[in-house]
Amino acid sequence: MRFFLPILCLAAATAGCGSPEPIQSSGSLTVVEGSGELPPPDRSDLTAADRPALIGPLDTIEVSVFGIPELDREMQVDASGRIAMPLAGTVDARGKSAEELATAIETALRANYVREPQVTVNIKSSVSQVVTIDGSVVEPGLYPVTNQMTLMRVVASAKGLTEFARQEQVVILRTVGNQRMAGLYDIGAIRRGAYADPPVYANDMIVVGDSPQRRLFRDFVSLSPILAAPLIAIVQ
Repeated sequence: MRFFLPILCLAAATAGCGSPEPIQSSGSLTVVEGSGELPPPDRSDLTAADRPALIGPLDTIEVSVFGIPELDREMQVDASGRIAMPLAGTVDARGKSAEELATAIETALRANYVREPQVTVNIKSSVSQVVTIDGSVVEPGLYPVTNQMTLMRVVASAKGLTEFARQEQVVILRTVGNQRMAGLYDIGAIRRGAYADPPVYANDMIVVGDSPQRRLFRDFVSLSPILAAPLIAIVQ
């Protein structure tokens, strides 16, 4: 009886781990069966919809003024989101695209008697356009956002889920119009093609839940050889 209870507990822990559901065609997914091959993607399938790259504090930008090389420079946006240039003075860069900032610099230069300035701004590196992932992933942290960033790509960037991750309890927190919103996603369902991999945007926070019951059960199993009697953990 002493060895039966731990085995019974282990069986209960793994009872829900049957074979995965087969992938099936649905309104949003077409499954190629048999020896069929996936068709190649169209050109439009290889590019994501354009998202404006916005400038934020501590980003590094490159400014070029056509015909005035003395004003060309690479600079870092300060912590308040502003830059400073000769003749242009201080310009607010926060929340602007590269084109919008170039226009703002041109306006500032005209105010200081520079005739028909032509400004080009390039974003060299960005530390403000990032997504945060926390919880049960191997490497939680901040990751840069690109046009094609999705939930599964962020999880892959974080080296995947941990042993005790609850893949059906993945939350994306996002602020839209000063309102805090949350979406609950199931990574297992996304992998099965039940619905599309959701896009992820700058300043999103992703939280992957875990199973404290399974973690507790593992700890009990590791301690059981030195205990006088077996322990049973309720595992969900």
